Amino acid sequence: MAQSSKKAVVAALLGNAVITVLKFIAALLTHSASMMNEAVHSLMDTVNQLFLLLGLRYGEQPPDNRYAFGHGQKKYLWNLWSAIGLFSIGAGLGLAHAWSSYTDVHSFKPLTDMHALGYDFSPYWISGAVLAFALVVDGYVLSVAAREVYTRMRAAGADGWLRYLARSDDPTLTAVVLEDVVAVLGVLLAATGIALTVLTGNPLWDIGVSVLIALMLGAIAFFLGAVNMRYLTDIRDPGAEQAFLDVANGLHEVERFHDLRSIVVDEANTVVVAEVELREEVVLSGLTDKIDSRRRGLRADLSAEHRDDPRLQQYIDNRAVVEATLERTEELVDRIEAEVRKICPRIAHVTIEVEGIAAAPDGASPEKPT
Repeated sequence: MAQSSKKAVVAALLGNAVITVLKFIAALLTHSASMMNEAVHSLMDTVNQLFLLLGLRYGEQPPDNRYAFGHGQKKYLWNLWSAIGLFSIGAGLGLAHAWSSYTDVHSFKPLTDMHALGYDFSPYWISGAVLAFALVVDGYVLSVAAREVYTRMRAAGADGWLRYLARSDDPTLTAVVLEDVVAVLGVLLAATGIALTVLTGNPLWDIGVSVLIALMLGAIAFFLGAVNMRYLTDIRDPGAEQAFLDVANGLHEVERFHDLRSIVVDEANTVVVAEVELREEVVLSGLTDKIDSRRRGLRADLSAEHRDDPRLQQYIDNRAVVEATLERTEELVDRIEAEVRKICPRIAHVTIEVEGIAAAPDGASPEKPT
């Protein structure tokens, strides 16, 4: 999953880096407010891709002494900084530049033709060529990310793009897709604003479109911030909890369970915690043989002169019962964990506390909580 997200991020990074340079050149030549805001937009996109790559890189680090469950949540932190910081800055700069252009609108003058390579042409053709190139690149990058989202949607059996992206377990891919969608819309808006300004001679069209582009950056900052905040607040994993419910309700070994909870570490790792009560007859099944085996093993370790010591015999009997009971309990817990992970592989850690051994009433089979 991380590799497919990284592919989409790298494609977006390379595309936006080239487009950013071209848009700034076109904005300086044409003095277009919407083109300048598009250049700022692409710059924010480019830096954002760098942040996303850093998040993916740090998030892939394995568990260590400081991060017991790995570094997966770091990607959400980098995404959050990117969303709130970069896109908010981009929106602020865009609105500030639009206001500056509006206050100077009285001094607007149509651009004169440029002469190059023996031809005279309008500088606006430069903007048109840059925007056309940007549309092709942004469209391709969007198609890469969209194909990945579509593949995951089909695998999850989900429908509705926006709903799926809002609830996606991979905010990095969500960020790339939304940025690419807004990038394509921004190019179309900028082209519309410049064209209307050229046709009508009224620069307010260009300025108005630049405001819309800045507001889109602000909207995506808010949306991505909300998506990533969910994963930094100990969000539960309904799918993992349902997997535990299915297993616990289907296993004869489990009489009842309580206090089922989960925490999402990242899209590939979830921690599940629960308390269970095991059935008496299941725990006791085969326990006598285990106790006898443990007792024989402990007695065999004693020297000949200590084997008839009554105090040691009592100690061995008690220890054999404890060890055999713990062993049997551990076997049952391991089976529950294995079954849960088989259904939901992203569950990285299952903590099951055995609350007790429940004896079912004669002729009764108590229902398990759901």
